[in-house]
Amino acid sequence: MRALHVITGLGMGGAEQQLRLMLRHLPASCDVVTLTNPGSVARQIMDEGTRVTHLGMTGNRDLSALPRLTKLIRAGRYDVVHTHLYRACLYGRIAARLAGVRAVVATEHSLGESQMEGRPLTGGVRALYLAGERLGRVTVAVSPAVARRLHRWGVPRQRISVVPNGIDADRFRYDPAARATTRRRLDLPEDAYVVGGVGRLTPGKRFDVLLRAVAQLPGDVVAVLVGTGPQEAELRNLAERLRITGRVRFAGEARHEPDVTPSDGTDLPALLSAMDALASPSPEEAFGLALLEGLASGLPVLYADCPAIDARPCAERGLAMPCASDPDSLARALHTLRPRGTAARTAPPAAHHYSIARSAGQLMNVYESALSGSISEVTCDA
Repeated sequence: MRALHVITGLGMGGAEQQLRLMLRHLPASCDVVTLTNPGSVARQIMDEGTRVTHLGMTGNRDLSALPRLTKLIRAGRYDVVHTHLYRACLYGRIAARLAGVRAVVATEHSLGESQMEGRPLTGGVRALYLAGERLGRVTVAVSPAVARRLHRWGVPRQRISVVPNGIDADRFRYDPAARATTRRRLDLPEDAYVVGGVGRLTPGKRFDVLLRAVAQLPGDVVAVLVGTGPQEAELRNLAERLRITGRVRFAGEARHEPDVTPSDGTDLPALLSAMDALASPSPEEAFGLALLEGLASGLPVLYADCPAIDARPCAERGLAMPCASDPDSLARALHTLRPRGTAARTAPPAAHHYSIARSAGQLMNVYESALSGSISEVTCDA
């Protein structure tokens, strides 16, 4: 089977990293097209042997990209075209149909109740989304929560399949040596209590709540934010206003695995090992990939919304605890967590449940269904 993945961009992000990881496990011959921004993830995908083509799209209304993409799909003689993220889903579905490919699959990675990919949802966005969705055969939701949102929007149940995101839990196993290396690199005191936040630095992630919570806690509590984004300058200014500049570290983008062994402390598993807790104040998540990675590192996880964790039985969640998305609640929860320490950091069953190999197998079933033309009822087994 030949499959083409079309994605809006390949800078560092959850959907982009999920595509990279999925490509390793899919038993299909795959190529990738990125409409814009062939960033760090594009380089990683190419290093691992998958061809990546940059379409050079200049903006949302660059219609010249459509015939170029159609020509590329037709020349590749692909069996399946799989699109990721809003702009790629719209252009990719149209191009695939123009190229004569009927097995068109789209993954909805980032649909919240009031926003998509960090942007507010409007009537126009919804109408355009639904118009494009009808050109595909299957829409994949990364969680039952996203499946329900799609159906409320007007996507028929029989056109929705749930294929949860997956992780390689063993790659995030707690590493005391990486913890020491990373803490030295970030100039973190040995006895600091480190609270992490992982994700794009955008208003929707509510990392301002995390900084305000840290400001209420003792001076040896330090926040480490992993990621980049348009809100970084605002968050730095907030830390200065709260007088906690010395207690906040902006770690920047992080690879999902080390380039060297032993780790130099710049990769995400090492950064998670350096933390004592992980917090996600975001009130709208489509899945919660970073939180699962934190669980795989054995971290206590505080979250305002995480469909992936909420879909699992309480006995499988380890130290994952819901928490309201306000500074006072988060500060109280972190204060309660602090005595636990790092003595026995092991991944709970929920982290192993979301196996990337399992997700890849489910996605191949979706491809085969799309190719055969059969349509099955929505699957909500996360």
